[in-house]
Amino acid sequence: MVQLQHFAADADKAIILDAIRADGAVILDDVMSAEQLRKLLSETEAYMENTGNGNDDFVGHLTTRTGGLVSRSPTCRELIANRTILDLCDGFLLDYCERYQLHLTQIIRLRPGQTAQIIHRDKWAWGTHLSHLEPQLNTIWALSDFTEENGATQVVPGSSDWPDDREAKPEEICQATMRAGSVLVYTGSVFHGGGENASLGDRIGLNLTYALGWLRQEENQYLSTPPELAQHLSPQFQDLIGYAMGQYALGYYTPPGAPGEHPEVVPPSYALGRSDFADALGSPEDLAALTKEATGK
Repeated sequence: MVQLQHFAADADKAIILDAIRADGAVILDDVMSAEQLRKLLSETEAYMENTGNGNDDFVGHLTTRTGGLVSRSPTCRELIANRTILDLCDGFLLDYCERYQLHLTQIIRLRPGQTAQIIHRDKWAWGTHLSHLEPQLNTIWALSDFTEENGATQVVPGSSDWPDDREAKPEEICQATMRAGSVLVYTGSVFHGGGENASLGDRIGLNLTYALGWLRQEENQYLSTPPELAQHLSPQFQDLIGYAMGQYALGYYTPPGAPGEHPEVVPPSYALGRSDFADALGSPEDLAALTKEATGK
């Protein structure tokens, strides 16, 4: 019977990355503290309770999906910036980009009676146009225990390099059972899907995902966390949610205003009151990286 590998959060990152590349997913046990879990649920409970069920089979007719968590939950921001997860993103994503970005924040609550979700790949958010690379690394934090009965995420280990039309056989599928506070880390290519909740209680997971900086985000962070909110975050966190150039000459804008009122070309961070690299298409480091990629020198 196939199953996912479990690791401690402080396990060697190279070993964890090897397992992610081989299986497409791993579980890190007990990463979130009990206090973080309590605070996160307290900060988001009202939003969850006021989120309606999905309206199609994929989203789930007995599933709620609550987003906009950067501005809604300080504890969620702590998890987004978790160093263990970002170290894995560094090792997995930076081969394909100069910087990566937050792609999605969403609390997924499977209510009793929710049927199993279709097995799919998350990178299909961009269609099937990115079959030649890994565009994202994803997490699902268990905010309740994930059990076989309540719909623990179904995963197909080793499926990352399958063709898109390959269907998983029942014996190739396992479930990401884990204690509350643990986290499933999985790629955009691995086949997976929400399980069936045959229990009497909710199964609650926090989906935080990261994608290459030159791709469009699934959740529009600039509207979920507009400049008047984002300006209160740290510069590092601002960059992570997308207030940064994707790479050299990717993502700049021209501020509206009277002639000469603003620089002509600025990065997204300018909207937050930062003046780094004004009147330039990016940093010298980004230009050097782009030149090296183009010329091999």
